[in-house]
Amino acid sequence: MSEAARFWGRGVRVRLMPYPHRRDRPMNWTDRTLRRVQGRAAAALSPRRVSRRRQIARILALSDRIDTRPEPLAARLDALRPRLLRDGLRGRALIEAMATVRAVFLAEIGFAHRPVQILGALRLLEGRLLEMATGEGKSATACLAAAVTALAGLPVHVVTVNDYLAGRDAETFAPVFGCLGLDTGLVAAGLSPPERQAEYRKAIVYVDNKELVFDYLKDRLALGQARSLARHAWRTASDPAAPPLLLRGLHFAIIDEADSILIDEAGTPLIISAEGEAGADADLYRLALDLAGGMSPGQHFVLEDSGRRARLRPVGEALGRAAAGQAGGVWRVPKARRELLEQAVVAIHVMQRSVHYIVSPEDGVVIVDEFTGRAMPDRSWRAGLHQMVELKEGLDPSPQKETVASITYQRFFRQYLRVSGMTGTGLEVAGEMRSVYDLVASPVPTHRPVARQHLGTRLTASAAEKRAAILARVRQMHAAGRPVLVGVRSVGAGDALSQDLAAAGLPHELLSAQNEADEAGRIAGAGAAGAIMVATNMAGRGTDIPLGPGVAERGGLHVILTEFHESRRIDRQLYGRAGRQGEPGSCEDIVAIDDDLFRRHAAGLSATLGRFAGTGRGGVAARLLRRHAQRRAEAVSASQRRAQLRAETERVKSLAIAGNDPV
Repeated sequence: MSEAARFWGRGVRVRLMPYPHRRDRPMNWTDRTLRRVQGRAAAALSPRRVSRRRQIARILALSDRIDTRPEPLAARLDALRPRLLRDGLRGRALIEAMATVRAVFLAEIGFAHRPVQILGALRLLEGRLLEMATGEGKSATACLAAAVTALAGLPVHVVTVNDYLAGRDAETFAPVFGCLGLDTGLVAAGLSPPERQAEYRKAIVYVDNKELVFDYLKDRLALGQARSLARHAWRTASDPAAPPLLLRGLHFAIIDEADSILIDEAGTPLIISAEGEAGADADLYRLALDLAGGMSPGQHFVLEDSGRRARLRPVGEALGRAAAGQAGGVWRVPKARRELLEQAVVAIHVMQRSVHYIVSPEDGVVIVDEFTGRAMPDRSWRAGLHQMVELKEGLDPSPQKETVASITYQRFFRQYLRVSGMTGTGLEVAGEMRSVYDLVASPVPTHRPVARQHLGTRLTASAAEKRAAILARVRQMHAAGRPVLVGVRSVGAGDALSQDLAAAGLPHELLSAQNEADEAGRIAGAGAAGAIMVATNMAGRGTDIPLGPGVAERGGLHVILTEFHESRRIDRQLYGRAGRQGEPGSCEDIVAIDDDLFRRHAAGLSATLGRFAGTGRGGVAARLLRRHAQRRAEAVSASQRRAQLRAETERVKSLAIAGNDPV
């Protein structure tokens, strides 16, 4: 029996191949529905409370007696490793491993894991999705689970949403792993292939989700059709120029901010591409943009999929046909012409500078991630959309890219022998996590009661009134000596609010995709008395804002949400920056009736409830609008993810039947 089978139970086998992984097993509608229902039910329960309490009590008692001096610790580890190899992650061996890691953590970091963190680590080892409140120590919980797994001899990938978090946690916990005889890897942008290979050979690897998936795709390309370990080894030995594999396989992944990666970005295709001929289709793109610029929504086209996709109406198609004589070539093919025009409509009427992208002197058009607020210079839109946006901004179009290999997060993470995750906001998507990834959501209680107060929701009649209300509230909190974090949805909104604050003489920091220098230093100072920070979603997930001296006595950090997101989970992430670990804090919403979410997903209800904006009933109206709009937006997104998963499953099956590698 293989190591992975011993540790992770029956039904999982490590085959003799370069990549130990789980085969993706397609499910029918009934299977997915039953899993979704099971996931929602399981999320409401706290399994095996009695046995867990006893197990945690034994871990705590044993941990307090462990001698962490070098010689006694080395002797304990020498005796523990063979037992873990023999018994797996269960029973007495698991208790001793958890206690040992906890004792070393206390000696090296200066504090010990709390009972709720031990509970979280045990559930991670079971392959669950933890919902842990912000500030409850998800990183320390992952460290405990990762160290125990690595002591048992299995490679561990700790997956984060960006390089900053990966580097921070790797640096913080490397001393703990080192004392346990485990080496720590960090894979980040800029590493060469040999450096990446060396990092992946280490016991515990911290890595950004995009870096990990792209390295997997590179390995699949290097592997080609050599499906067995022997064939690949023979090819590498006979051809010194053959590219080496980077990863050791897909054994165990602990995903931080799992709902962001597995839900929000689930259908995002990660693509390795080859550059085509520069400017080959530039004239066609210019023609499409000229025609799209004269089109009107409703008359020539309609927007679908929450405004992300355009569909031409007959009048719009007629404009394209009329230009076929002067264009010729592919423009005369109706399907190709329609697709070009629909992409041009999106470029002109949907894509907004400082919202969906920024323009950099070095990189040109750079996509801004909708969920994290970060610039993504390595990403590009497909099917000519990126080149059309470049032309719209007066830039030369970059070469069209041809897909060489691609995979979505949905398919990639389903291939791990075991995957577990952590987030502060997972219960809303418990059903989907169970049906797609076989992850059962488990809420973890807080160490201390949450002291954060929600001060209500204010609905204004216009964007101008909203900005005035935000400015007044920031001035009030600043005068009271409380730090303020103002969350905005786009780079442009942050720039506008920053100008208002500067005009009012209020010193502040602006953190966005266009202004991200010294991110760690500025976040560290955002909790000082009277500090003001305006930030996109960059200051949401994974961001810990420590309170400065005397701030807790004044009420702690105050968070202002200025526009609801399409998912309530992202709103909750922003609220969670305040009131962490039982500290005082507060949050509130100041929104406008013409905000993007209301216009796109609750236009009819907005017209009905708009008369309450600026009145005493505005808060109630805003909450009704929010609930209605977010439910619609989340339903649309969930439907799109299901359709994408079905389409990719069919694509993989077709390629497999044809004998091709489905990457």
